[in-house]
Amino acid sequence: MIPEDLMYSEEHEWIRVEDDIAVVGITDFAQEQLGDIVYVDLPAVGDDVSAGSVIGELESTKSVSDIFCPVDGSVIAVNDSLDGAPEVINSDPYGEGWIVKIRLAGESATDGLLDSAAYAKIVQS
Repeated sequence: MIPEDLMYSEEHEWIRVEDDIAVVGITDFAQEQLGDIVYVDLPAVGDDVSAGSVIGELESTKSVSDIFCPVDGSVIAVNDSLDGAPEVINSDPYGEGWIVKIRLAGESATDGLLDSAAYAKIVQS
């Protein structure tokens, strides 16, 4: 399942843009590859972030994986509910399993992101 209304990074993050705010999470494909997520390390509110940088970490029963920032901007919110219930990323990766909200650095902050069709090709290869 790859929602068509989102943008994607090659590192398997999804992005929903609402005005100048990007809501970011990991894709269904990514959470399936990781397995049961047991811990999430989130960035701090107020952190300035840049596309391609590591902003956190997901620990699963299989491995530890970095969360890469898909856009330039500033962290304005993190999903604190993941502290007590990281498994929500597995059960609802595109909804309640969101990870961070970032105020975009500008209109070009989403340049280079993929649409659903381009992301589907990456997942299939």
